Amino acid sequence: MSIYKALTIAGSDSGGGAGIQADLKTFQELGVYGMSVITAVTAQNTLGVQGVFPMSAQAVEQQLASIGADLRPDALKTGMLFSSEIIQIVAAAIKSYKWERVVVDPVMIAKGGASLLQQEAIDAMIEYLLPLADVVTPNIPEAEALSGISITDSESRQQAARIIHAYGCQHVMIKGGHEADSVYATDLLYDGKSFTEYSSRRLHTPHTHGTGCTFAAAITSGLAQGLAASESLRLAKNFIQAAIAEPLYIGSGHGPTNHWAYGRGQRQEGAASSNTVIVSHDVYAGGTR
Repeated sequence: MSIYKALTIAGSDSGGGAGIQADLKTFQELGVYGMSVITAVTAQNTLGVQGVFPMSAQAVEQQLASIGADLRPDALKTGMLFSSEIIQIVAAAIKSYKWERVVVDPVMIAKGGASLLQQEAIDAMIEYLLPLADVVTPNIPEAEALSGISITDSESRQQAARIIHAYGCQHVMIKGGHEADSVYATDLLYDGKSFTEYSSRRLHTPHTHGTGCTFAAAITSGLAQGLAASESLRLAKNFIQAAIAEPLYIGSGHGPTNHWAYGRGQRQEGAASSNTVIVSHDVYAGGTR
């Protein structure tokens, strides 16, 4: 029996809904052994982020070396990396240890509005980390920051995906949680040749803390088990849909998602995946068709 291993390189969330904690819960639920490198410790809860305390460069580098020496991950994801220095250390480790199946969740801003990535670190992410990524998963504000353009419609979203893809990553998945559509949440995948939309019915709830971390961790879990990127993305969409659909109702603000909902749904004849619809279309010179 193979034991698949996944590594998360991210910040710690004291409230347990996002970051390292959300990633490890997701790995466990999807049958993957989880490991972690902590880049920062946050003091936060469902009401917001009260403090961010970055780890030293030496601490991050040593954690990466410990994993590299003994526990080669089958896939890894990055979350909150905080600074340009840490981004460069992480990118150097990925190259040095020849780690593959890299998912980059470009965490920049917390639900409450607190900045989780220093401004100068965005350029470092583009230069050093994105060229190593199999999948990068920005939401719309993050995609705007990475691409340098305003996303107002489907055409500008596709253009942003093309720009981000040109940095060297293999797949760009721009998440649709921030779009204006009140009926569907549609994520857009671009692989350099064609676009695929992953749509699910929008669930109106304040309990969405950690959705980005959880989504990226689910993609990582699929990749770790040998699934193709498209299959891993479908798995992640189903997983996060179930997690939002059955909230835990804890905390007084943006509550966390329910990481065990997908597994329960699967045991109940696949109910967790029933809300996802996949629509595919090809790219041509003038746009899409």
